[in-house]
Amino acid sequence: MNFTLSEEHLLVKRMFAGFCSREIRPHGEEIDRSEELLPKVLRKCTGQGFWAALIPADYGGAGMDILSYMLMLEEIARADLSTALTVNIHNSLVVKSLMDHGTPEQQERFIEMLASGESLGAFALSEPAAGSDVAAMRLGATSVDGRYCLQGSKSWVSNGALAGLFLVFARAEKGITAFLVERETPGLQVGYREKTLGLRGLSINTVYFDECTIPPENRLGEEGQGLRIALQALSLSRLGVAALGLGGAERALEEGVRFSIEHIQFGVPIAKKQTIQNYVADAQAVTEALRCLVTQTAMLAEAGQPYSQEASIAKLFGSRVAYDVTDLMVQVHGGYGYMKDYAIERYYRDCRALELIEGTTQVQQFLIARDIYHREGLDISI
Repeated sequence: MNFTLSEEHLLVKRMFAGFCSREIRPHGEEIDRSEELLPKVLRKCTGQGFWAALIPADYGGAGMDILSYMLMLEEIARADLSTALTVNIHNSLVVKSLMDHGTPEQQERFIEMLASGESLGAFALSEPAAGSDVAAMRLGATSVDGRYCLQGSKSWVSNGALAGLFLVFARAEKGITAFLVERETPGLQVGYREKTLGLRGLSINTVYFDECTIPPENRLGEEGQGLRIALQALSLSRLGVAALGLGGAERALEEGVRFSIEHIQFGVPIAKKQTIQNYVADAQAVTEALRCLVTQTAMLAEAGQPYSQEASIAKLFGSRVAYDVTDLMVQVHGGYGYMKDYAIERYYRDCRALELIEGTTQVQQFLIARDIYHREGLDISI
């Protein structure tokens, strides 16, 4: 497999890098401090086609292939991780699910507003007692007079405060089922916004459903297919998180190298010290390894090959690399790395979250091991 980027992909990467450096990076600190994405940044993202990345050109979208999409996420993450994760959730979890499983009528109804940024997508799967254990889901979808009535709540709903469309998973008569629920639907209430250590620009909310009634036309796929839809979406989103980890690691390394050149100790830049050089070399090595992993998995996904295990591997490795590299670059900064005046402090907090979202490190380890043992004829499922 050739990992060399084509001229077209190189051009796309340069275009994204230039835009993100000009329009997103200067606002990263403000996003973190205000704990919300800035409307001016969201508008700029709309003009660049970020919200329509995975929507085919025939539907008015950007029609990106998966590798171009990962290059986009990488560059956004290099500028600001909160913005990058917002884009990943909207596209990987909501838009792609609608394109893959939606009826023509659903696509006609929702795609245009999602592509334009008029309405962002949110993914509502987790519950207080059903995070990693999806089978424990309690949000109910009962049939009432030919409609579905949702009763219960969802926690950790990313994009909750911004979303106009929620992809909600609930337990119907035939099993876990996916529903498209518009924000203004009676009975849906966006509640408490979680206060987080990092990724402070990402809106993470509890969402309540109190006799929230929706028509069968808003069901995505058939009853009982919700878990399959969710897992398919999570594979792409996990690959997206790996791309975010790549962008985060690159930014951390960039900050550390610049600081090591500018900071003088014992009469010379600390970049001349072997220990600092070792930190930088180790960080570069694992970052490039992650780049290869993201590229390979994106190529598998684009070719229509199964890639769920590869996505878990990329997410596992990518989140570790992001955290390890930012940790090394904090050390390069010394005491300054603990000060809010430096971007590395924010990236250290932001990258820590990547081991928790879209399935924790431990969940990815189980999924990878399960597939390995399955090939040997052993079921290790609980």
